[in-house]
Amino acid sequence: MIHNKNSNINRVTALALGLFGLCAAAQAAENGAHTTADGVYDFGAGIMPPATPFGTLSLRTSYYSSNVKKDQQGRSVDNHLSLDVLAISVAYLHMTDQTVLGARYGFGTVVPFFQMDASIQVPTPNGPLTLSADPFRMSDMLIFPVILQWALSPNLFINTQFQIQMPTGDYDKNRLVSPGYNHWAFSPIVNATYLSDTGFEVSSSFELDVNTRNPATHYKNGMEYRHEFAVGQHLGPWTAGIGGYYSRQFSDDDAPGLTSGNRGRVLALGPAISYFKHGLPPIWLHFYKEYDAVNRTEGYNIALRVSQSF
Repeated sequence: MIHNKNSNINRVTALALGLFGLCAAAQAAENGAHTTADGVYDFGAGIMPPATPFGTLSLRTSYYSSNVKKDQQGRSVDNHLSLDVLAISVAYLHMTDQTVLGARYGFGTVVPFFQMDASIQVPTPNGPLTLSADPFRMSDMLIFPVILQWALSPNLFINTQFQIQMPTGDYDKNRLVSPGYNHWAFSPIVNATYLSDTGFEVSSSFELDVNTRNPATHYKNGMEYRHEFAVGQHLGPWTAGIGGYYSRQFSDDDAPGLTSGNRGRVLALGPAISYFKHGLPPIWLHFYKEYDAVNRTEGYNIALRVSQSF
């Protein structure tokens, strides 16, 4: 249990050591693929680690599984969908002692790899045809040229980030699924964490994704909004509670022959825990179930993060 404001600061500086990482979730937009990951931020979202000589390394492993695709009315589509995505991401984050607008400045990058296993049935004049793909390749690299961290009080922490998703991942327009998206995306992000003197925590992350057009298909995903959150209690080295995310497109997709906006949305909720003890790598784990999906898959999201500063 945390009993005073000074111990709040000492404790929460370590909560951000594994925030950077990438998971996978199929959603609305081109080929049902969401631009960036859901379920990245939970406890400690508003807190970046302190400045260290060599920065922070993080490993994040996540698993997404779905057998349900929902249409624009939120009804299940009978297409025998099977989608499993194992994502392994290596991230590097370096916070410095330099200040900008009263905030500590930092930067970072994420390199993700996806093992994807997907199949679906499509109707043809000669009967159902099963399409499948199982690539294991690098996904799109993320860079964070600007991270600004404020400690507004011993209990309130806010950071802003600018994320750039580069089309570096493996992509094939003729394949059912691809780890890469073949377009750029630019995302302003604001994260906040409030930690009471008794160890009660509320964390939130707000992100807006602005996408460019895929030159191979001339498809442009609409603008996407995501809110990620976690609420829990610190008990010794453990933090336990509930986390989740809400993702929604605010503008239509744009592509030749597209007759609907193809806007997607989903809500996910589930248990989340973290563990931090001085001298040991901090660990985060969550298990989320998705609900109320529209124009996307609806499934399960499990993620484990481990990190260390040097």
